[in-house]
Amino acid sequence: QGQLVESGGGSVQAGGFLRLSCSAFGYIDSSYCMGWFRQAPAKEREGIAAMISDGIIRNADSVKGRFTISKDNAKNTLYLQMTSLNPWDTAMYYCAANIREWWLLPKYNYWGEGTKVNVSS
Repeated sequence: QGQLVESGGGSVQAGGFLRLSCSAFGYIDSSYCMGWFRQAPAKEREGIAAMISDGIIRNADSVKGRFTISKDNAKNTLYLQMTSLNPWDTAMYYCAANIREWWLLPKYNYWGEGTKVNVSS
């Protein structure tokens, strides 16, 4: 079994920044594809950034140039550095992991419970 625990969400004003963390436990290790997703109220879950085991990254167009995904394999922790936040970035942010490379598709086996990000204008 594996477990993911997100942290770092909060409330910021437009133009601000946050760094989300996702700690992985159990079977989830550096060989897994890991990604960040978000879901706003009444909207579908959106894949925003993903990284596979060799460090290759894929980002959604909506966050390119603003959000950066990274990973510390020694700590088994995934990060999402978010800058230039806008009110439409407000959502619940989820971390996900899967041995198969699903990239930005929400087909991952393991999900965290999410951390809330609220951006005010």
